[in-house]
Amino acid sequence: MELDVKQVMDLLPHRYPFLLIDRVVDHESGKSLSAIKNVTINEPFFQGHFPGQPIMPGVLVLEAMAQATGLLAFLKMGGSEDDRLYMLVGIDKARFRGQVVPGDQLQIKISLRREMRGIGMFDCEARVDGEVVAEAEMMCSSQDRNR
Repeated sequence: MELDVKQVMDLLPHRYPFLLIDRVVDHESGKSLSAIKNVTINEPFFQGHFPGQPIMPGVLVLEAMAQATGLLAFLKMGGSEDDRLYMLVGIDKARFRGQVVPGDQLQIKISLRREMRGIGMFDCEARVDGEVVAEAEMMCSSQDRNR
């Protein structure tokens, strides 16, 4: 099942410049999701990170992976719920193994390892041209927006 950016925006509350998923290319309900972020020189963070040598900040690569976990959760629930937010609550074993630069296509793969008491634990990986550039274990939780 593929989702275009309009369908992604129907599920996630993020908007430009903080929406970091352009397309979902594959998804197995409640188990895994693959998405892409097309990285262009027009990204606002490249103005300062770094002038003369633009590199996508690692924290934004992690954020893209976290947004993918939110998509998987909302798809499992059958769509976004206006009164719920899916929030990142923990990152473990984050490693950066390469740089992401303008012109790259960031390929994000996440899989649900387990879910306990409303907290999902995910294995996350980001690749460029088949090479791992980042990986992490993430914990995310669904929370009431009015809290």
